[in-house]
Amino acid sequence: MRTEFIRIYKSVHTWTGILSGLALFIAFYAGALTVFKEDIVRWAAPPAAIAAIDLAQAHELIARTLAEHPEAARDFKLHLQPAEHLPAPMSWSIKPPDADEHDTLAGRHYLATLDAAGLPAVSETQPSQLGELIDILHRVVGLPFDNDPNRWLMGVIAALYALALVSGVVVLLPSLVKDLFALRVGKNRKRMWLDSHNIVGFISLPFHIVFALTAAVFAFHDGIYALQDHLLYDGRIKELLRPAGGAKPALKAFDPAALLPPAELVARVQAVAPDFVPDTLQYLQATGPRPVVRVWGHDPQSISPRAPGGFAVVDPYGGRLLSTDYLPGKQDAASTTVSSFFALHFATFGGTPVRWMYFLLGLAGAWLFYSGNLLWIESRRRKQRAENAAPDQRRDVRLLGALTIGVCLGCISGISLAIVAAKGLHGRVDDLNAWLWYVYYGCFFAAIGWALRRGAARAAVDLLWLSFGATLAIPLSSLLALLWPALGLWVNLSTASLGVDATALLGSLALLWMARETARRARIGPQDSVWSDTPMRKLEAVS
Repeated sequence: MRTEFIRIYKSVHTWTGILSGLALFIAFYAGALTVFKEDIVRWAAPPAAIAAIDLAQAHELIARTLAEHPEAARDFKLHLQPAEHLPAPMSWSIKPPDADEHDTLAGRHYLATLDAAGLPAVSETQPSQLGELIDILHRVVGLPFDNDPNRWLMGVIAALYALALVSGVVVLLPSLVKDLFALRVGKNRKRMWLDSHNIVGFISLPFHIVFALTAAVFAFHDGIYALQDHLLYDGRIKELLRPAGGAKPALKAFDPAALLPPAELVARVQAVAPDFVPDTLQYLQATGPRPVVRVWGHDPQSISPRAPGGFAVVDPYGGRLLSTDYLPGKQDAASTTVSSFFALHFATFGGTPVRWMYFLLGLAGAWLFYSGNLLWIESRRRKQRAENAAPDQRRDVRLLGALTIGVCLGCISGISLAIVAAKGLHGRVDDLNAWLWYVYYGCFFAAIGWALRRGAARAAVDLLWLSFGATLAIPLSSLLALLWPALGLWVNLSTASLGVDATALLGSLALLWMARETARRARIGPQDSVWSDTPMRKLEAVS
């Protein structure tokens, strides 16, 4: 391949990576955590004060609750598998008319169970937004609002990401056989980082291609569906997607006591999908003219078409199976193909081993963008000559170095502190969910400001120690809850919650090692490097 073409593709790879790298670091780091989002929410959930009930009592709970609270019939859930973050078997929300459909926490939220006398006990609650905070950071690359403009921005970044992948492969092709698995460890640190960057990038390339394509589709899917509706369905796509079966008789549809028992609905689905494990029944328009129940769950032998799993659509009065278009293992070829893209993005296949693989690949992807910025900075270093004083580095190099440190380590420490705050501030502040955002963004922007003020080398050591302490605070808070219950903390002893503690402990040890190695390099590394702890001029842009 001609040298000039390689040079062009290398330039494209460099600048698309620079433009999207910091945003993608946040998306990948937060995305790695969303693989175990439910486990993190369970870790932070306070002990439940509402008693669970047997599935046999669920029919009575639904009928009596809907009789007293008919507004719940529009959309409520019955949780079949109790967990720390699901304190009651029945829940629903009343959203304001102008609420964003993607905002799952908008409006007022209610829980219901049966008391000792068999009467419905309804209470208002405020669900934790910890999982949503991490997920929103992932979906809109660190921006605070999951709205259309931010999702479109994410789509643009995903397009740049795809361009960086293609150009990177083209640049690597001429030396693919020779350099792919060559990790040259020695005094030339830049070469070692470049080898590592190439190895991780090429091995995880299929993973990154899937992420780039699906992220762009998710960002622009509303526009894609609107165009599809106009060109292919003549504006009738909603009508075509409506469940079959026609309207129910008015008397039957408006009588919640006539609903089939949940256990029977579960049995009807498992009769056609024996390996399907239901965990939630979502009732939609339960007392309206077209009531349906989505039986949500997972099949460990099949892919799940959505992040929460898959579902079958059932008639809650007659028990007839209305649709298996989203039921794992029962989808046709076309539906399975579409669901595969969701499954590949959300790791909803292969069980726990695949989730751990995605978690590690997500962290490796975050490192890939960090190392790409580091390589750009090192490539533009003004080298010291003989015994002359270390030259002053270019302002853009120093600025990118500081931003890389501030954004990346600010994201890590901010998320860790938000997780700790979800437990530590519970019951101590009026609006815990708002405080989670204050903690994250306060730490994030403070880290950027500190990096700009101190410079990349010094701030890297400081912020790595902060990230170490913030991440170590996660298992320490559980330990303190065991040793001193009077502190008002708690520890959930489920496997999911203890797994969060163990993972955070390992992560904090990795950050500790990085802090020590970074401090060592700042002391004894080349004095002409951006990462050297030598007297540096403050960035003129912020001084």
